[in-house]
Amino acid sequence: MLVELRAENYAVIDHAIAVLGPGLNLLTGETGAGKSILVDALALLMGGKSSVEVVRHGADKAVVACVFESTPGAEAVLEENGIDAEGHEIILRREILSTGKGRVFVNNQPATVAVLKQLAPELALVHAQTETLTSFDQAQQRVLLDRFASISTDAVAEAYASWHAAQNKLNDLLQGEQDRLRMVDLWSYQRKEIEAAHLVPGEDDDLETEKRVLANAEKLYAAAMGAFDQLYEGGASAEVALRASLRNVEELARYDNRFADAVQQVASARATLGDVAATLRDYAEGINASPERLAEIEDRLALLDRLKRKYGHTVAEVIAFGADVTQKLAEVEDREEILKTLRIALASAAAAYRTAASALTAERKAAAARLARLSEAQINSLAMKVKFEVAVHSAEVLHSEGGGGFNPRIKSTESTRALAPDGSTSDTAHWTSTGWDVVECRISTNPGEPLKPLTEIASGGEMSRVMLALKVTVEEAAAKPKTKSPTPRTLVFDEIDIGIGGRAAEAVGHKLKSLSRGQQVLCVTHLPQIAAFADQHLVVEKRESDGRTKTQIRVLDDRARTHEVARMVSGATVTETSLQHAAQMIASSR
Repeated sequence: MLVELRAENYAVIDHAIAVLGPGLNLLTGETGAGKSILVDALALLMGGKSSVEVVRHGADKAVVACVFESTPGAEAVLEENGIDAEGHEIILRREILSTGKGRVFVNNQPATVAVLKQLAPELALVHAQTETLTSFDQAQQRVLLDRFASISTDAVAEAYASWHAAQNKLNDLLQGEQDRLRMVDLWSYQRKEIEAAHLVPGEDDDLETEKRVLANAEKLYAAAMGAFDQLYEGGASAEVALRASLRNVEELARYDNRFADAVQQVASARATLGDVAATLRDYAEGINASPERLAEIEDRLALLDRLKRKYGHTVAEVIAFGADVTQKLAEVEDREEILKTLRIALASAAAAYRTAASALTAERKAAAARLARLSEAQINSLAMKVKFEVAVHSAEVLHSEGGGGFNPRIKSTESTRALAPDGSTSDTAHWTSTGWDVVECRISTNPGEPLKPLTEIASGGEMSRVMLALKVTVEEAAAKPKTKSPTPRTLVFDEIDIGIGGRAAEAVGHKLKSLSRGQQVLCVTHLPQIAAFADQHLVVEKRESDGRTKTQIRVLDDRARTHEVARMVSGATVTETSLQHAAQMIASSR
């Protein structure tokens, strides 16, 4: 739910704050007061295109901001973009500088317009007069149809992911084949060089240790034997002293038991000393001052260093490099077998996708007929006389039949080009994780006229009413048991009442009220028949101060609301009769 909307130095607005509530929020006011400008400001916060022209004359920058209640989907978007959550609210702010530059903040953290566009579907759908046509593209129409019938695309998405992975493996092998063939000679040389070395993991460290010993053989022999003499062999060695000391302590222990433990300790020290001495003697005797072995080790280390400079920092990395080269050569040698395996996997994945996508198409076509029938009735109750259709075309069929007479105008960001199982290229640009269907709402607003795409309707008011009827139809279906609950998005309609009045206006009010029971609705209106249905009524007013026009927004209490509806009924002069009429309209709407 949209909690608050702010605008500062935005167009004719100097500073305005709109505090909104649940249900149906209606914005009214004199023409030119800035009602639609507020809707445009919200569209800007949903990632709309900015312009330096929105900066109020004389100001350095325009600032628009809003506070939404958070949703799980919105929080997931924040996490994906590394933005910290702020409790149960999401704060959006956008600044447009007079220089043409701009800045975006989400929860007071720097962000991008792309993040706003990702958040928009989770927070609000704005049907501003300038945004209606662009915000209801074929992707949105497909989403609306799927929501109406509670259609899940999970199976198709899983099949698409499997097919896409299989396709990428095959493409990688084929696209890199020429480069691989050019590298075969190099890989063969590298494998031969590494295999000829007969490498052992960690041998370089062992050889370095042995090299140090051989290079210092005389010093090590002298040190080991010197320590051996001092500890064990010499006349004044430690072993001689310990042996004499042990005899004396044993003599003490014969007469005083307190020295029994001391006897054991001295005997243990003598045994330890003997072990150390034996180790020193054996080490000295094992030293082989062989110039030939030293030269052999130095040659081996030089070979290892050369291989490490070329293929890795350690012997283990060189061995791993050799294994990788061997694998690449095996792939080249076994190319046909690998290609055959990958093509079979791709064909299987493609067949699974076609099965899932075809089932999804059938489900959508059945739902489209129901949605068209119900929506047409809803639209015609809003002072329009139309024929309405929801067309579902499988792009797979259109491609195979040469397109027929229908131009799907596919604009999928997931389009790609794949390789058929036989190795030839096959156009699969229409395959996506949501299926291959092109969903298009078509309408005829005048008898005898052909059905045309909904986005080609010229009147913004007609478009808003059609969108309202569609939304009511979808949300009524979504609110039924065993289906999805309404989404928490805020729906915004700008001047939905253009070209209608009387009973048609009252019907629009009823539909807005019905829609607001499951979602927050914000609507700009000039008709008292619609304003009477508000759960919260806000009036936008402008006044002159210090030679400048200023705009303010007020939330009306019951008395002020009656007066505003009366103004909308009678114009500038509010009469007792118009007040009574307004009170009656408000009472009837309840």
